[in-house]
Amino acid sequence: MLRHLRGAFCATLLACTTLPAQDTATEGTLPPVEVRPPATSDTSENEAEGAVDIFSFDFADLQFAEGFPSLSDQIIGGAELDPGGLNGILRTEQSLFEMPQFGTIVDRETLDERMSSNMFRALQTEVGVTLQQTGSGQLSPFIRGLTGQQLLILVDGVRLNNSVLRAGPNQYAATIDPGMIERIEVVRGAESVLWGSDALGGAINIVTRGADPLRGDYSQVSFQQFVGTADDSSYSRGNVEGWVGGTGVFAGGSYLNTNNLDIGGGMGRQPATDYSQYAGDIKFSRMVNDTSMLTVSLQHFVQNNLSRSDRFLPFVLGPAPNGSSGTQRPTIFDPQQRDLAYIRLQGVADFDNCFYDTYSATVSYSLTKEGTTVDRYSSNAPGSVPTRREIGEFTDDMIGVNLAASKQLNDLGTLTYGADYFYEDIDAHRVRINNPTLPGATPSTTDPQYPDDSIADRFGTFINWSGHLTERLSANAGIRYENLNLSATPDFSGVGLVHFERSYQDWIGSLGLGYELTDELRLVGGVYEGFRAPTIDDLTANKTAIQNVQTVPRLGDLNIQPEHTRTYEIGFKHDSDRIRLQVYEWWTDFRSVIGRELIGTDQFLANQQAYLNGTEAYGEFLLDSYWSLYGNFAYTYGQNTSTDEPFSRIPPTQGIVGLRWRDTDRRSYVDVYTWLVRRQDRYASANLGDVRFIPGGTPGYATLNLRAGTALGDGQQHRVSLLLENITDKYYRVLGSGVDGVGINATFGYEFVH
Repeated sequence: MLRHLRGAFCATLLACTTLPAQDTATEGTLPPVEVRPPATSDTSENEAEGAVDIFSFDFADLQFAEGFPSLSDQIIGGAELDPGGLNGILRTEQSLFEMPQFGTIVDRETLDERMSSNMFRALQTEVGVTLQQTGSGQLSPFIRGLTGQQLLILVDGVRLNNSVLRAGPNQYAATIDPGMIERIEVVRGAESVLWGSDALGGAINIVTRGADPLRGDYSQVSFQQFVGTADDSSYSRGNVEGWVGGTGVFAGGSYLNTNNLDIGGGMGRQPATDYSQYAGDIKFSRMVNDTSMLTVSLQHFVQNNLSRSDRFLPFVLGPAPNGSSGTQRPTIFDPQQRDLAYIRLQGVADFDNCFYDTYSATVSYSLTKEGTTVDRYSSNAPGSVPTRREIGEFTDDMIGVNLAASKQLNDLGTLTYGADYFYEDIDAHRVRINNPTLPGATPSTTDPQYPDDSIADRFGTFINWSGHLTERLSANAGIRYENLNLSATPDFSGVGLVHFERSYQDWIGSLGLGYELTDELRLVGGVYEGFRAPTIDDLTANKTAIQNVQTVPRLGDLNIQPEHTRTYEIGFKHDSDRIRLQVYEWWTDFRSVIGRELIGTDQFLANQQAYLNGTEAYGEFLLDSYWSLYGNFAYTYGQNTSTDEPFSRIPPTQGIVGLRWRDTDRRSYVDVYTWLVRRQDRYASANLGDVRFIPGGTPGYATLNLRAGTALGDGQQHRVSLLLENITDKYYRVLGSGVDGVGINATFGYEFVH
């Protein structure tokens, strides 16, 4: 790793001090390597001039283009992919082939091909990732059957998760603009040793774009426009970037506006699925000296008029299930806001240092702000008016410090260690207006969603070692200490205002192994512990959790204990000239999971036991330099052994099968794929009263989809693209979603880069 880091910084210094300024991003730089099958005497005149025949196959002496990177070429947490982001998801540099966990990377080219106007499109076809949407513009990814508080999301290595992140599905993963993303790193399985509380099912790290110091002095502008037919949506994103001397800047902004969604099966448009959002970001990078870089980043994201689609009538999602009154309760989020600012110093040691070869120090500030308006009705009769309106808002201000360093121990491997600290201050208020449509109705103060002036802080420190035990056997082992503190003054049901303070701590360990059966085949496995402490949301939330079931703070809930998991994995990875393959079998034992037991119309917290297990696979078979067959598969099974019923919200068995042609040099592609999802009727009892779950089971479905795009112009500055979704107009719904699947939809895209 040190060799790569030193090489990246030396190249940066050379580019910053010796390369002349250029007028465009491409002049004065090395041309891209173009790897193609060798020419033959039968090459036609058009082919000799560079014309593309996407239907020609040549299996002799194949060499594969950059559009199909091998597992060994895809690096997580490496300086080569992100000179401004050494603090990657693994806090060390490893390829997808070397790492014992199941990891995937969604790069910028793939995001563009998916025409990612939102995070749903950015992650939709990732293996083992199920995306639930309670409302349009909301998103909660599931990995290995877990979501919400049990799945960690990071932006440039800074936690998006905080103490007000709600249990179960929530919307916060959607508060990221895909246009600012360089790549998405997804690692499945418990990652608590490296990142602390919450990373039980996996971790998703969003690495944002920045100016590239390895290009020398340059300047560039770019623009993207996507227009969709099913929701009459329009997404616009503009960027400016450049590097001069030792300084670089990347800045961009976007605006998205959507209307009500035309769902599949000819069922018309679903109400309350329209909203708008805007975002802006800027990243400033400066080479402090030959071996260190300073990065300052600012991000701002706001959604307006965002509805919970499941709380509006008519029930286009199906009839109200047993246990639900079916009374409409419109809920609007306005604003839904996320801000992030951080300053990071990172680099490599410029002398023979005994303690570190590379380091990264980050100070961050995060803001989560949410405003809600809820109208409550006593009847669904025509002309009914709300009998009560609740207007609330909360903000979570989080300050963080993140330190990490690594040391190469010669032949003894690499040691990575660090510490992190996050402090949260939560402010909240809410008012209630009875009969809000009557003249003279006045608001009165009521209990907010979270106690005002709640405090949460967490501290963790870790050490991780990776290296070879024998010539073929490698290992990755780590340990972490985590401590969390909470304090608040909620209005406990039946008791009144009571101030409390709680502390939780634990030691967590992990061990991953890899064995090289051949140069192309690795057997991998591991044991990984997970840990999640209760949060302000767990202990103090005053909200409606499931349809009309109200959750209120209860004094007895303070006795709840943290969640603990132990995940066992075994799998293999194959990485050859023609085949890239990852297959895993995994088992997660929940020694303690925080469950919510329903007694009458009240919910109580309880520590329960459960297990989950499943199979995940991803493969790609290269037919020639441009064509490939690919697919993925995910099966998940979960059981709550304390209640002897299915684990809540277990995703159905699903997979992708596709045929893709890609020419990276010409920025052209064609991709035809089908998304296959099996029926899921293993509902937990809590799901039966939830209108988002279709009574009797959520039907299986298969959708047919096509993506295509090509660059235009001599300099390939323009690219046009087309996405056709659900070509057969199949009706479907992702399990537990409040938004039905999109009907037949055409999205047209245009991109300009100069």
